[in-house]
Amino acid sequence: MDNSNLYFRSFLLLLAAVSIAFIWILLPYFGSIFWGAILAIIFMPLNRRLQGKLGGRRNLAALITLLIIVVIVILPLILISASLVQEGATVYQRISSGELNIGAYFAQIMNAMPSSVHDLLTRFGVGDVLSLREKLSSMALEGSKFLASQAVNVGQNTFQFLIGMGVMLYLLFFLLRDGGHLARHSRSLIPLSEEHKLHLFRKFATVVRATVKGNIVVAATQGALGGMIFWFLGIQGALFWGVLMAFLSLLPAVGAAIIWMPVAVYFLVTGAIWQGVVLTLFGVMVIGLVDNVLRPLLVGKDTKIPDYVILVSTLGGLAVFGLNGFVIGPLFAALFIACWDLFPSAIKMNQEE
Repeated sequence: MDNSNLYFRSFLLLLAAVSIAFIWILLPYFGSIFWGAILAIIFMPLNRRLQGKLGGRRNLAALITLLIIVVIVILPLILISASLVQEGATVYQRISSGELNIGAYFAQIMNAMPSSVHDLLTRFGVGDVLSLREKLSSMALEGSKFLASQAVNVGQNTFQFLIGMGVMLYLLFFLLRDGGHLARHSRSLIPLSEEHKLHLFRKFATVVRATVKGNIVVAATQGALGGMIFWFLGIQGALFWGVLMAFLSLLPAVGAAIIWMPVAVYFLVTGAIWQGVVLTLFGVMVIGLVDNVLRPLLVGKDTKIPDYVILVSTLGGLAVFGLNGFVIGPLFAALFIACWDLFPSAIKMNQEE
């Protein structure tokens, strides 16, 4: 083995070691770094337009863009999260005191069902109403207990939260200011043809923008509509249920119906006919229509990823990476598809050489 080859392998080993060490020390602030990069990608077109109008003053353009992000994204999220945690604590108190009994509501629905439905459920092994009632009550209690515990954690971890937020905003400013240069430098380090690198980087940016903007717009719209109809029908905790519907709306083809449909069924079988009819019609024709119309336009159209791939990759991303997974999952899926699309041309180029 000649010295040059030995030096190169030693350098690769050193490069791998320092890269792993660098990633390891950044892991505590993974969320801050991740969302700083995501927001920079989403708002980079706005930042570029501001740079053009401000005569190329990058610092001022980045600062104005950062202030816009704080006003339209971060402050509303903080306010909604604080209200959600407080309302979740209230729901937990009502469930733990017995005032709100999810299991009892389920038992009412089951008792109102005809015997044929009971027989069908028994065939599938879910006919034990008492057992299901206890499980639902336990799940509701644990879920609300988790939200209530977050109210305590928010107060205890305020300092850590502020540090994470500061890291994200600080990083976001420099990513907005120097993002173009960093992207060009990163592209130059990838050992692929310019055509392939451009394709992958465009796919990466497109998927991030489409997934985040599309999913958030759909989720916020469905959550707002769901909370509004719950408030109109006099259902307590409308904000809590609206935010929960918004979160579940991140899952294509599943969505907010997990929340509003059981409530509509409960209304119908307990004699609140007009409430059940209104909620069912509103859920199908308004909340469902938002998902069927907006999601393909904002997500599927730009990413060109099939809905079933988006669903599976979103669920997998959420399971592996938590809340960040609703972006990371579809992003990995898109890059997987993009790389395999480039595979035949890469083989052809290799054969020609």
